[in-house]
Amino acid sequence: MEAVAANPAITVVALCGSLRKGSFNRGLIRSAIQICNASIPGMKIEYVDIAPLPFVNTDLEVNGSFPEPVEAFRRKILGADAFLFASPEYNYSMTGPLKNAIDWASRPPNAWANKPAAIVSTGGSFGGGRSQYHLRQVGVYLDLHFINKPELFVRAFEPPQKFDINGNLIDFETKEKLKQVLLSLQIFTLRLQGK
Repeated sequence: MEAVAANPAITVVALCGSLRKGSFNRGLIRSAIQICNASIPGMKIEYVDIAPLPFVNTDLEVNGSFPEPVEAFRRKILGADAFLFASPEYNYSMTGPLKNAIDWASRPPNAWANKPAAIVSTGGSFGGGRSQYHLRQVGVYLDLHFINKPELFVRAFEPPQKFDINGNLIDFETKEKLKQVLLSLQIFTLRLQGK
């Protein structure tokens, strides 16, 4: 799959379900940003930290407004053309912080609606795959449109070594697979935008 030449700029908001700075899933996002900057013209990825968000509580919604961290987060989601989720698997599902972020942005008006997205994950034997399937189910209700292929489940603890001690992706083959996910997201986003 080749990068599409002379495309209008696409802004992708990237969210990581892990709050750890050394998270391998966050490493996937850092690598995705580097790949876009180096070899995918017309697409820019912005990482948005979900750690500042309070737990969802409708008592915090006052006169149609949200707490400032939630308002700032919702503005980022509304302004994005597409999303990249790095979704670790906790107990066969997505993480609490990621679900919390998704729920805040889904409060009326739903900020996710009719936008494309891709999911990547890394972890143990299944590479975080079950979290991806749950996230896809949630996306159906939110009117998020996930790319179907390629899928990327990185088995972090099988050789060859995929990440360094700081959580940075160092495996060339995985970087190439990640690039294919990003190119697919770019093409799908443009298609949904009618471009």
